[in-house]
Amino acid sequence: MSESNKDPGIMSQLHKTFFAKHWPVWVGGIVLGTLNILLFAIKSPWGASGGINNWGENVYALTGVFNFENAAPLGTSFYGMLCLFLVLGSFIGALLSKEFALRIPPKGELIKGFIGGSLMALGATFGIGCTIGAFFSGMPAMSGGAIIFTIGLFIGVIIALKYLIWEMEKFPKFSSGKSYNFFAGTGKSGIWQKWLGWIVLIITFVIAYQYSGSNKIMAWFIIIGMLMGLISQRSRFCIVKAFRDPFMTGEADGSVGVMTGLLVGLFGFTIIKYFGIGVGDVALRAREMTWVFPHFFFRAAIGGFIFGIGMTIAGGCAVGTLWRVGEGQVKLWASALGFLLISPISKLYIVPPIVDSLPKSWDFKSFLPDYLGYPGAFAFITFIILIWYVFVKWNEKTGKFSAY
Repeated sequence: MSESNKDPGIMSQLHKTFFAKHWPVWVGGIVLGTLNILLFAIKSPWGASGGINNWGENVYALTGVFNFENAAPLGTSFYGMLCLFLVLGSFIGALLSKEFALRIPPKGELIKGFIGGSLMALGATFGIGCTIGAFFSGMPAMSGGAIIFTIGLFIGVIIALKYLIWEMEKFPKFSSGKSYNFFAGTGKSGIWQKWLGWIVLIITFVIAYQYSGSNKIMAWFIIIGMLMGLISQRSRFCIVKAFRDPFMTGEADGSVGVMTGLLVGLFGFTIIKYFGIGVGDVALRAREMTWVFPHFFFRAAIGGFIFGIGMTIAGGCAVGTLWRVGEGQVKLWASALGFLLISPISKLYIVPPIVDSLPKSWDFKSFLPDYLGYPGAFAFITFIILIWYVFVKWNEKTGKFSAY
């Protein structure tokens, strides 16, 4: 067989390796944790709610309502662009695996998507972060508020899950009905999805290249955002799954995937903060306090609780919503719409008067190494993740806390 005949087979096999089937969630967790370290090394860690908030501010700026005329243009917002290209990365992954389709659910599911997204916006603006910024990046940043936010998430998820079970028993027709799929890439007729996927991938690199001359950080945020979306879509990485599934089906794969990402991030973040990588001695403290928000304890607890309810009702956390948008799941389009419309209003009009009425001692920046030292803080967070791992694996085997 000639060499020219072998090449197509080799490339086809390479494509199948990445796009023929989904990846283990723990693989996605490891790669996403590594990319999060790179974002921190370049500028600051992964966050999603700020980017979605920027989308909403630009929508209101275009319509001329709610006084957002001074909103940062999307093209200049690092996290607005990161979120945008995360969606495009998921779109690319779905196309290259021929998994993209417009999936329109029954009306009740669309309503729940919008309500869930709106609640996530309220939780993120009050708690200063979402499942990415306040949890997946906040825990490795050794923020005490991130631990409180996480506890709030767990409680919110459990309550929302109980509501969903009650709804299915009492009002089963609310979320039932006809659903529709369009543009599904099945068989040979779906080859257009692969071609479109490569086109969008090339366009992404062209845009990043255009930014590289004037804004190298933005260029890398675009590339990393695209990779995060593609990896999330291929591995089905979703934080609501990590919190919800042990209490619903007992499955622990989603939880273990998130834990691997947390541990990878914790290792890298600790090195960056301890050695002050990327800054001089004068700015070392600022580097240490990166992603340590002033929300310990009250804002983190309430924000996490509200966000946990919202993401469970919506069926997707911050990152899960974004990559499912790129995959064509219209329920999560409704969730993203609720998030981006409510977030700027909540941030500007709802949260400030509540926060102003709170005692200052209720919310401050809590950096764990200030109390435990770096070794103690690292060990403490590792211990929390280990306890979580032991619980979900034990529950997976016994089904003790599973609804089904």
